[in-house]
Amino acid sequence: MGKYRKVRDRFQTKVISLSEEEQTRVHCEFRVSPLASAEELLTTHDAHYIHRYLTGDLTESENRNIGFPWSLQHVNRTLSSVGGTVAASVAAWEEYISRQEYLQNVNPQRETQTQATLFNENTAHLCWGAHVAGGTHHAFEDYGEGFCIFSDIAVAANLLLQRYPNSIRRILIIDLDVHQGNGNAKLFDGNDRVQTFSMHCSSNYFSKKETSDLDVELPPGCGDEMYLSTLRYWLRRIEEHQFDERQDIEQNGSDTMKRRQFDLVYFQAGVDIHSEDRLGRLSVTSTGISRRNALVFDFVNRIQCPLVICMGGGYPNGDDWSPIIEAHAGVYWEAHQYLSRFHNKP
Repeated sequence: MGKYRKVRDRFQTKVISLSEEEQTRVHCEFRVSPLASAEELLTTHDAHYIHRYLTGDLTESENRNIGFPWSLQHVNRTLSSVGGTVAASVAAWEEYISRQEYLQNVNPQRETQTQATLFNENTAHLCWGAHVAGGTHHAFEDYGEGFCIFSDIAVAANLLLQRYPNSIRRILIIDLDVHQGNGNAKLFDGNDRVQTFSMHCSSNYFSKKETSDLDVELPPGCGDEMYLSTLRYWLRRIEEHQFDERQDIEQNGSDTMKRRQFDLVYFQAGVDIHSEDRLGRLSVTSTGISRRNALVFDFVNRIQCPLVICMGGGYPNGDDWSPIIEAHAGVYWEAHQYLSRFHNKP
């Protein structure tokens, strides 16, 4: 779809326009999304469904439910949508592990300039990956709907849990698309290692409502202040919640509570909450979306874990794509600028 190229070009133009000094503050590398493999898809989806989709064997009704006619070109786009989120996730996590290992074995005399300026012990957790696509949260184990065939976030999360079993215990999905992340809610139902939080419009369900670990419904027409105050409240509740049962351990003769944080967060950053979105039914402004993004970035920074950003929904109301393109590109640009603030910050 042309939307993805427009968003990438808009964001890339902003980064390139920065001065050389500003560009060195954040390591920002644009890469081509790899195609997800069948093995990766099998971490989450039914083998028969995968085969039928890849070979064009879905029924007309199934393709209509997805919203796209089948074509080989679309198969490659679908695999790229998943593969890009997998790649961003692995890159973010491996950078985080590399930084932790570096800090444990730091030798100031051998410290490189890049290591000295990009992070320190207070900022090493700011390892963020982003995919300028993805967020396909309406895909289920053996069927798709709402323009979603496979769940990129679910595949990436399951792959990380399999590949890094000793270092990743729990993942959080923050889904702020206007529609409920029903596919991910179902895929991770009963899985304590992946917590799903979906905040969405109460009157914008196009299929069966599922149950996330946390669902927050907003009324139609909800504007900036209600949206932001609600999000701020629930992010604080998540931050304060004790997800593990109490573990009593002896330390200096007294009982203490061991707090376990999330290891990684996914941000499904749909902008179809925008007041000018064709399918949204909410009335959040461009400024409100920027403030939403900042709340998520602050939350992830406070709990000190890596972040992976995916695009999510956004649909123009007519021929003017500019408000939606700007809102999508703004998510990535604001993430870049947020990280820039912590350049060599003690």
